[in-house]
This record gives sequence, C-alpha cells and structure tokens, in this order.
Amino acid sequence: MGKHMAIKKGDTVKVIAGKDKGAQGKVITVLREDDRVIVEGVNLVKRHTKSAQQGGTGGGIITAEAPIHVSNVMLVEGDDVTRVGFRRDEVTKRRPDGSTYSATRSVRVSRKTGKEI
Repeated sequence: MGKHMAIKKGDTVKVIAGKDKGAQGKVITVLREDDRVIVEGVNLVKRHTKSAQQGGTGGGIITAEAPIHVSNVMLVEGDDVTRVGFRRDEVTKRRPDGSTYSATRSVRVSRKTGKEI
C-alpha cells in the first residue's frame, strides 16, 4: 500500500524537476498508492476523446492535468520552498464521559523555519 506523504490536498507546491520546473500550483488530488499528486495547471496533457453515441458530451481534444511524482514537487512556505518534517506534540484529549487523557499528535513542520504548517 501507499506510504505516508508529506504533501496534502490543498497545499501550494512548486515543481522542482521536469518540463514544468518552476511552476507553482495547488494540489488538487493526492494519489497515495502511486506516490503522485495532481497539481492545478501543471503537467497538462491533451486527451483525444471519442464522442458518446447517445446524446452526452461531444468528442474532441480535452486538456487536463496529469499526475506528477511527489518527489518532483516541494511545499511552498511564504516566498520560498521548504522540506517537510514531522513532530509529535503532546495534546490533551477529552473522552465522551468528560475525563481527559494525554496523547500525541503528529504535526507537519517546516524544516527551514521549524514552524508548524
């Protein structure tokens, strides 16, 4: 199965390799099993589609985003890019009966600034 990925849906990322190097965009979808992400406006491909026989949509050439490997994108923080680290934070959780207990929560942190993302 897919591994844990540091990039999430909704993140702004910068492409660091490939034909779209330097492009920035928002992550639309994360494909964990393939270690790939689909980024808005990046890695555009043209698909030739056949028209549906019964009404439906007509055929033609559709331009859509293709998945890009997660190793070729970097998270944007402020004006620059950063690597993503993880930190375990101690948190207090509440049970349905009102009692509290201590647990740890994994948070993403910027390797550059150390701030929580």
